[in-house]
Amino acid sequence: MDICLRNDTRVLIRPITPDDKALLVRGMASLSPRSARLRFLGPKTRLSAAELRYLTEIDHVNHYALVAVLADDPTTMAGVGRWVRDAVHPDRAEVAVVVGDCYQGQGLGTALGVALADGARALGVGRFTATMLPENVAAQRLFARISSRLTRRFEGGNYELVAELAA
Repeated sequence: MDICLRNDTRVLIRPITPDDKALLVRGMASLSPRSARLRFLGPKTRLSAAELRYLTEIDHVNHYALVAVLADDPTTMAGVGRWVRDAVHPDRAEVAVVVGDCYQGQGLGTALGVALADGARALGVGRFTATMLPENVAAQRLFARISSRLTRRFEGGNYELVAELAA
């Protein structure tokens, strides 16, 4: 999917592949400490080899992930989003999205969220869940954009959000 962000940057959103490990390493290195903390719920500066395998060697059925790269430089990651199906409740999936600092506020998070929701519905997932820090207002807004039926509860210092995906 080719999209144009609010600042006129063209971005390609595509399924992640095992060949994207180096792309994720560079993307992680480009995140500010704040953005990394909001995504990982704590400080994180790098991804281990095991994490890179987990994040890129996926089946796109039970673990579904999309990466956004610059159209004019596909070696530069702008964002990534994924969901992982709940093994006990296969109609549910935990979702996460991260957008590079210089692409935040440009509509990329929403585009990734909508594309993830479309993929989820096509594969029988009707509910997204996410754990996020209370200060992650952008993620809360993203959830509100992809679902009109949203519940939120505070647990263990974090928000637990549930978004029912429209049919």
